[in-house]
Amino acid sequence: MSVHKDLIKHAANQHETYQEFLALDQQREQYIEEAIELCKQGQPFSTDKINAVTNRINKINLRFIPTRKNVTGEMIQEFVKKQ
Repeated sequence: MSVHKDLIKHAANQHETYQEFLALDQQREQYIEEAIELCKQGQPFSTDKINAVTNRINKINLRFIPTRKNVTGEMIQEFVKKQ
């Protein structure tokens, strides 16, 4: 029985970690969109918040979550130019 309880606990922990990942990933996307909008308007923008969240995502220890790249200002500018 203890193995069964351990598996349930492990699955619950993974689910909680995955939910944390989803929230952080959504927050990262929101920060990227904000930077894109500022760039489109010709206003100054920063990628600091994006990369802080990216680093938190990359520290999550689930094998099926791919790592995310840090975003540079140049990446945002290139994206805006292509649109």
